[in-house]
Amino acid sequence: MRFSVFQVSRQGGRKKNEDRMGYSYTSDSALLMLADGMGGHPDGEVAATLAMETVARLFQTMAQPQLDNAADFLAQALMAAHDALRQHAADRAMPDTPRTTLVMAVIQSGQVRWTHCGDSRLYIVRAHQLLARTQDHSLIEHGRRHPHDQARTETTEPNRHVLFTCLGSPTRPLFSVSDPLVLQQGDTLMLCSDGLWASLPEQDIVAELSQQTVENAVPALVDKALRQAGQRSDNVTCLALTWLTPDLSINTPPGSHRHD
Repeated sequence: MRFSVFQVSRQGGRKKNEDRMGYSYTSDSALLMLADGMGGHPDGEVAATLAMETVARLFQTMAQPQLDNAADFLAQALMAAHDALRQHAADRAMPDTPRTTLVMAVIQSGQVRWTHCGDSRLYIVRAHQLLARTQDHSLIEHGRRHPHDQARTETTEPNRHVLFTCLGSPTRPLFSVSDPLVLQQGDTLMLCSDGLWASLPEQDIVAELSQQTVENAVPALVDKALRQAGQRSDNVTCLALTWLTPDLSINTPPGSHRHD
């Protein structure tokens, strides 16, 4: 596998950064992940960190050097992160469980699969066009009120942030695993928190990812989002990967990297 990857996270106008992101890879498989700890509940940064650590450990155990089934891994990893948050709260007799969004993708055998819970997003850009984007688990994206408890609200732009599912909630998280998508050379995947996508038009995101390398596009997008939001900026976090070749005979040395 050959790919280029870059990531940036900024605190913005918030008192602390509750976003977490990271990636891990072997010679035959790669994992991208991003979590946004949720305000209105305790220890959002703890929730995001614990979710990331749980998923990363599972990947490192199961990818030897390839996952037997990427779809099964994504479903198992998301539920393991949810269960870890619930257990964390139970062990400490917390009155409320820390909660977080989660989006993650697995690349292997020249294909990508992904899943998410909440409103942290995945974008896939090919040949200057938006090929795929996750749909937020929010009232505004689904256009209706969900019977589950509302997981997050804000006093400003209330509809944008009302989620009906997340990790750590009392109810089982809602999610689905994508069908496999065969990657082509030059395809770019981006994971981001709502601090980025809520401040930038979609066409600007696609243009930036299409016209620049990820090393330049990621910091440019983060900086634009921070400028656009100004002092009211949320945490802004972005992780992007460009697939450089579908030739699986060209391998990169095993390794991993995380950002907290």
